[in-house]
Amino acid sequence: MALIVQKFGGSSVKDAERINNVADIVTSTYKEGNDVVVVVSAQGDTTDDLIAKAGEINDRPSKREMDMLLSSGEQISAALLAMAIERMGYPVVSLLGWQAGFDTSSDYGNARIKRVNAQRIEQELDKRRIVVVTGFQGVNRYGDMTTLGRGGSDTSAVAIAAAVKRDADQSAVCISRLFHGKEGAGKQGIVVYCASVLSIERDLASISVHRR
Repeated sequence: MALIVQKFGGSSVKDAERINNVADIVTSTYKEGNDVVVVVSAQGDTTDDLIAKAGEINDRPSKREMDMLLSSGEQISAALLAMAIERMGYPVVSLLGWQAGFDTSSDYGNARIKRVNAQRIEQELDKRRIVVVTGFQGVNRYGDMTTLGRGGSDTSAVAIAAAVKRDADQSAVCISRLFHGKEGAGKQGIVVYCASVLSIERDLASISVHRR
C-alpha cells in the first residue's frame, strides 16, 4: 500500500467528460489499496475568465480580493470531481486549502507555504476516503484566503506528500498532463507522471511541515 498524491491541471478537468476520466484514474488507484489524495486546479480557462470579470468591475482590485476571487476556481473543480467519484460509489470528501491545513504567508497572489498541518487529511484517509484538495491556495494568519502563484497546484501536491504521515510502503506525487494524439479529435487522454517523495526532496526545501 502507498500514499499516492495525484495532481490534475485545468485542462484535465475542463469539462464533464474529462472530470469523469480523472475520476476513473483516481478510483483505479484507490482500488489497488492505496491511500489517495487528489489535488486539482481550476477548470480550463476559469482563472483567466475570473481575472477578466474582475477587470469589468475594477481595473485596480486589491490583491486580497483577487485571491478571494481566484481561489473559487479550484473549489468548483474539487466539488465536481468529488461528485463524479461519489456517483461511482466510492467514499470521497473535498477540502479547501485551509481545511487541508495550508498555512501561508500574507503575500497575496504569490503566497509561500509556511506549514501544512495534515491532521484533517489523515483523519479522512483513516476513514478510507479519497481526499480531493483544492490546489493553489491556503490561508494566512489573519484567516484570509491566499493563492500560491504560478505552479501553485503542483506545489500543493508536493507539500501534501511531504506532510501526510502514513504507515505506507512508499509515498509518491503524480502530476497529470493532457496529451493530444496526431489524429486530432478523439485522440486525447491523460498521462500521469509519478515520482517518489525521496526523489523530490529538493523541491521541499522551502516548505515547513507540521506533524502530530
